[in-house]
Amino acid sequence: MPPPTGLSFRDLRSFLAVVEEGTFTDAAIRLGTTQASVSRHIGALERELGVRLLQRGGRVVTLTTTGRAVLRHARAIREEVEALRRVAADEDREIRVGYAWAALGAHTATVQREWARRHPGTELIFVNSTSRLAGLTEGLADVGVVRREPRTAGIGSALLGHEDRVAALPAQHPLARRRGLRMADFVGETLALDIQTGTTTAELWTPQQAPAAYREVHGTDEWLTVIAAGQALGLSSRATSAQYSRVGIVFRPVRDAPRLPVWLVWWREDPPWFVDELVALIRAEYGRPG
Repeated sequence: MPPPTGLSFRDLRSFLAVVEEGTFTDAAIRLGTTQASVSRHIGALERELGVRLLQRGGRVVTLTTTGRAVLRHARAIREEVEALRRVAADEDREIRVGYAWAALGAHTATVQREWARRHPGTELIFVNSTSRLAGLTEGLADVGVVRREPRTAGIGSALLGHEDRVAALPAQHPLARRRGLRMADFVGETLALDIQTGTTTAELWTPQQAPAAYREVHGTDEWLTVIAAGQALGLSSRATSAQYSRVGIVFRPVRDAPRLPVWLVWWREDPPWFVDELVALIRAEYGRPG
């Protein structure tokens, strides 16, 4: 016998209501419909499955042996449908924005507040991830903020703005006494690099004018810890200094460092409904003076 193809959730819902309420009349009251409608749905379900599910003799309806087996599966299906509805409802209430280092820096809270004003009941939630696409590939985020140009197949992107770079220095380091630095000031120093998601690479310097050594780290916390201990210097986005503070570290602008582009990324084949508006909002914030 071929598997049934016309199962209806309304039929299953009527079946469950009859079983749980005990009578067709009470089931109809619970569902806000008529007894005749409930009876039609039960009949359709039995015809589709090719079995009798209920014993209709007497005032109270009872389950057949097969009906008891079907009941377990019907309840499991109802739980799955309710879970799907909750997920769909949450999609409208929560937008997850992934980031690897510093979200949007000083713009983060402003963008969140403005989005909440425009869309009451919907929140922008920023979630940290140590992946190149800021949680997109792992399903942790709906969109991601990245500071490396996305060159991955299937990824849509929009340039949000540019950020200045800052040096992160141990507080006791001689360079920490200066108000600003230049790229040449890193010559002879050890530089902490996060090669997975960081924004600094050795290619920023010429071979003749470069740090003496590089120390590989993994993630922002390790980067900050190494610098605070005086084991390396750091070069990062201005957003990092806006979002993080650590005892023993000072941040100084690097005046001749190339500015850093900031991108929003998403799956090109499944663009979220909010992408265009969110991009416009963030671009407006990055475009404000100061």
